Amino acid sequence: MTYLETRRHELRKRRLLMVDGNLTLNSQTTDSGASARAYEGGYWGFASTNDSTAAGIERVTTDARRNAQAMSRFGTKDTLALPEGTYRGEHEFKGRSAIGQDECVERMAELASWCKDRYPDLKSTRVLISDEHHTKRLTTSTGSDVLNSIQRALCYVTFTAVGKDGAPVEIMHYISGKGSLADLDLSPDHLAPELDELHRHVRAKGEAVPARGGKQTIVLGVELAGMLAHEAMGHPCEADLVLGGAVTGNLVGQRVASDLVTMIDIAHTYQGEEVMIPVYADDEGVQARDAVLIRNGILTEFMNSRETAARMGTQPTGSARAYLPSDEPLVRMRNTAIMPGQSSLEDMIGGVEDGYYIVKTGNGQADSTTEFMFGVTLAYEIKKGKLGRAIRDTTISGSAIKVLQSVDAVSNEMYWTCTGYCGKKQPMVVSMGGPALRTQAHIGGE
Repeated sequence: MTYLETRRHELRKRRLLMVDGNLTLNSQTTDSGASARAYEGGYWGFASTNDSTAAGIERVTTDARRNAQAMSRFGTKDTLALPEGTYRGEHEFKGRSAIGQDECVERMAELASWCKDRYPDLKSTRVLISDEHHTKRLTTSTGSDVLNSIQRALCYVTFTAVGKDGAPVEIMHYISGKGSLADLDLSPDHLAPELDELHRHVRAKGEAVPARGGKQTIVLGVELAGMLAHEAMGHPCEADLVLGGAVTGNLVGQRVASDLVTMIDIAHTYQGEEVMIPVYADDEGVQARDAVLIRNGILTEFMNSRETAARMGTQPTGSARAYLPSDEPLVRMRNTAIMPGQSSLEDMIGGVEDGYYIVKTGNGQADSTTEFMFGVTLAYEIKKGKLGRAIRDTTISGSAIKVLQSVDAVSNEMYWTCTGYCGKKQPMVVSMGGPALRTQAHIGGE
């Protein structure tokens, strides 16, 4: 029996960059087309086209079936009984009317001018704004018929100052939300508190001292905790990577974190509100549900597609997603976060005699063993329960499992961001977040 899915997909993106009041980038792109994927005789066949008419879809459907049949030349293969999973519905974000490029430039120029007047000691100010809109219409042979619309907007503000040694220091601040740039409030009055804090941080970083290297007590700020959840623990819980040998494969039912840690890949709703990247049905037409990856420290389940669920003898979570019209769906995260706890951030810092508060990261890498290394672009010493001097750019590293097992406090705040992309053969819009964590990890330094 052949399983078949077809997808009409349009992706609109724009990106503008202003450096010290000068527009240096102004781009708009649109990708549209159709794709089809067939499962026959144990093999997948995929085809795509930029023609999303009925004729184009009929053509790629035929090509996808032929491609699946062609793969059978590699030998006989058992055909998996793919989970049925049917969903019908339409989900579109209804935001403000879109604004044009001219108005975007005007808003950026106002913000850049305001920063120049308010922070005359800065060497440079960069403002980058972007939005993107995915519209997907999916039908499957199991009866699914879904319209999904995902929209997100973002702004990066980067301040550059001169440090005490004459070298430049910089920090980037992220702002993000659902919808288009029309839905993102970039007015100076609205952003003033966040930008004042960014300015305070960059001035402190200009006086930064080296970190003390080695294993340290750290308070991971909300941004770092979100990245740890996504990069170091989320990817090893994607079922295709588990089947490929991730260390988590043999750990279901075992303790991988402190009992203070519960980690969920959220489908579309958190505490009664729609999350930043809502997925009601994935790109296989499966109704999406939350995947509770860790519950009170115990590894409980993985994120699954139809195929990986069949291989594992479980049910799909609605986690198969494709970025471009020409991409095949892969198991991907959606909105991954550690759930908030009972502690205040102030009390968590107050309980550290000698350690570090890690605030911001610039990049990072992790593998299927849960080993990770993240760049740290903003952090402070903690001395006798008080924040001290900023430290120079450094790294934080370790095993996510060991770091999560060492957690002895989880903050009661919840932070979300959808400013970046997740990379895994193809990019993907995701959101991540969580509370602050107090734990043990290795810091690079002297």
